[in-house]
Amino acid sequence: MTRLILATRNAGKITELEAILADAGLPHDLVGAAAYPDVPDVKETGVTFAENALLKAHALAAATGLPAVADDSGLCVDVLNGAPGIFSARWAGSHGDDRANLDLLLAQLGDIAPPHRSAHFACAAALALPDGTERVVEGRLEGTLRTAPSGTNGFGYDPILQPTGETRTCAELSPAEKNAISHRGKAFRALVPVIRELLG
Repeated sequence: MTRLILATRNAGKITELEAILADAGLPHDLVGAAAYPDVPDVKETGVTFAENALLKAHALAAATGLPAVADDSGLCVDVLNGAPGIFSARWAGSHGDDRANLDLLLAQLGDIAPPHRSAHFACAAALALPDGTERVVEGRLEGTLRTAPSGTNGFGYDPILQPTGETRTCAELSPAEKNAISHRGKAFRALVPVIRELLG
């Protein structure tokens, strides 16, 4: 069985990706980057989700000599011209402070009426092989932004994005419901045939 390294130390994201890839019937052994503590974190210096995903995947493949999968994702708000975008995880200044990011974004959108609160989650998923081969695919989840958080599932901006056609936010969906429609679910399901093509 081929070992695939997932370029994340986020346990929640690893669980989510394992579920998505297992549902797709991918027969590979998935291991998070935490299994390789000597591999340094990669600075996300790209200006697109795809560039950042490829940076992380290539760095991990080069360091481990194994195929690596990485993603970069974020929230893109139409009235903010696509921001926070690649800066989603550090919108309020420090990386990964979900509550601060959420509060800042809601404050910035305080005067924006519901018809103009359209947004989408975007995800780029990349596969990199030690020989330099690379592929990247993308997925989106369209929706609108609530004026206050609702729900306790998920992470990041899930409590304020209400997917198109839904009455609940992403944080009110079960993990299985969210995976079925999410930007990350779409991107990684699109990556499955690529992994099969390159790794068998």
